[in-house]
Amino acid sequence: MSSIKDVAFKARVSTATVSHVINNTRFVSDEVRARVKRAIEECRYYPNAHARSLASGRSQTIGLVISDIANPFFPELVKSIEDAAFEHGYDVVLSNTNYDPERMSQYVRRYIERKVTGVAVMTSELDKHLIEELAHCKVSAVFLDVGKTGHHMNNLCVDYESGIRQAILHLAELGHRRIAYISGTKNLRSARRRLEAFQQNIKQLFSDEPTLIFYGNFKVDGGKRAAREILMKLSGNLPTAVMSANDLTAIGAISQFRAAGLNVPEDISIVGFDDISFASLSEPSLTTVHLPLGELGRHAVNVLVKSSENLAKKGVELKIPTKLVVRHSTAPVKTPAGERFKAQKQKIS
Repeated sequence: MSSIKDVAFKARVSTATVSHVINNTRFVSDEVRARVKRAIEECRYYPNAHARSLASGRSQTIGLVISDIANPFFPELVKSIEDAAFEHGYDVVLSNTNYDPERMSQYVRRYIERKVTGVAVMTSELDKHLIEELAHCKVSAVFLDVGKTGHHMNNLCVDYESGIRQAILHLAELGHRRIAYISGTKNLRSARRRLEAFQQNIKQLFSDEPTLIFYGNFKVDGGKRAAREILMKLSGNLPTAVMSANDLTAIGAISQFRAAGLNVPEDISIVGFDDISFASLSEPSLTTVHLPLGELGRHAVNVLVKSSENLAKKGVELKIPTKLVVRHSTAPVKTPAGERFKAQKQKIS
């Protein structure tokens, strides 16, 4: 196996210059850099990653924390982050919290111990003391909706409000006024922001209508459970439309409504949020608010890399846009389906 001395000899430079090219620790002219990289390839030299991390104090690794790998939203996000990290020459280490704040804290501390270049916390659960710990250890971080900007601290802020307003205006244009909402878990900030946006828009547009709020868990089973609750509690006057905090919740609700004998969208329209890959494949295809996961992943990696290069620089907050994608789960209001549901109520009892 070739050594760094072999590379230096072939490139006609010192071993220190080879090291600077590999670690990007000092200016090297383009001509010399190209010569060294060519020599590395010809010698089939593989730098010792562990030694490099000892020398620099940081590994070429990004620690990524997500909430639920079983939710199709997260694999798509992971892929976009991994693609962007690969382009920058970084590896990604993945951890799954299952919406447990304590588990999330343990993962972040392990990443700090491993001397990662940065941590991407793509969850809604967060121990605020961890932000202070990351800042103290000078580890770059990027958060999704829950962080505050500071030195090497960055935040990606999803524009939930715009997407939800677009969805409600779409339903209003179709003649819907009695609209129910299935929220995510109450203790998650992203769930609260989506719920608040829904409530504000309903109050502005339909001040005389009651606010119909039910709770799920961002999963299919939570959507089914909330839909059963809607059917039982509102059987005499069902909503004509339901908006869900995410697509899995919406898909679960569609399944339960159809099991009860209701047709989507003829009897009840459904809207989701996120636009995961399954949204266009559901039956019917789901009208939903699109969150650009590719853009989200690229921004997460870019701000981490920039922050790690200048730890004294204040981090940034970037707003991630959303937009409504209209498919086949929404339609104009027709005759209320309450009477049909009453006749088939035994199916869900």
